[in-house]
Amino acid sequence: MDRESSGDPRRTIELLWGVPGPPRRGPKPKLAVPDVVRAGVRVADADGLAAVTMRRVAEELGVATMSLYTYLPGRDELLELMLDHAHGELPGGLPDGWRAGLTAVAEDLWQLYHRHPWLLELRGGRPTLGPHTFAKYERELAAMDGLDLDDVQLDAIVSLVNGLVAGAVRGSLDAAAARSSGMTDVIWWGRSAPVLAEIPAADPAHFPRASRVGSAAGAAHGGPSDPEHHFRFGLERILDGIGQLAGQG
Repeated sequence: MDRESSGDPRRTIELLWGVPGPPRRGPKPKLAVPDVVRAGVRVADADGLAAVTMRRVAEELGVATMSLYTYLPGRDELLELMLDHAHGELPGGLPDGWRAGLTAVAEDLWQLYHRHPWLLELRGGRPTLGPHTFAKYERELAAMDGLDLDDVQLDAIVSLVNGLVAGAVRGSLDAAAARSSGMTDVIWWGRSAPVLAEIPAADPAHFPRASRVGSAAGAAHGGPSDPEHHFRFGLERILDGIGQLAGQG
């Protein structure tokens, strides 16, 4: 997880909202802040968040490292801007109906995390106070217009849906990484099962529920886990619960 908190909040907010800094003497800058942010996103997409350093971003842009400090104070602020920039990829509209609206919110976030897996490496805590992040939250709340819920409940539902998506995407990315290692789920089970069979304490009779349910799930999904199924199943159950809470179940 990565997002440092030592940056200047005032300057970070100004950068997020495009407020110009103090005037500078000298030649006109060759780049603009959005150029630096997009370069940071490209680096993160290619090599993960740890690769996003001021030096690496400068190399991506073909400029000297120190020149980046002309545009923003440092890496802390860059990460904040990258997060808000990514949120700007989310759609603005919503389908009719709260259930369809929340489903769209979750599906769009699922896709965003898969496009930019480094977003999951960012540490939570204080929110990013940028325009696209505000728009994301506004859309999430707008999806529930018409539901008889108070503001605290609405905020908790947004957090719940975001948490479900983030956890499911982590599982999906882990599964994809395992497959890319060259060992398919079938091969992995084929190698693991005989070893377990040799261990008396691992006898399925000792774990009847785990053996039954695990076997059924594996047969249904063609492997030990299907994160996308878990995502959609969990989302439907959350939506069912919201309907009950709002008296629409």
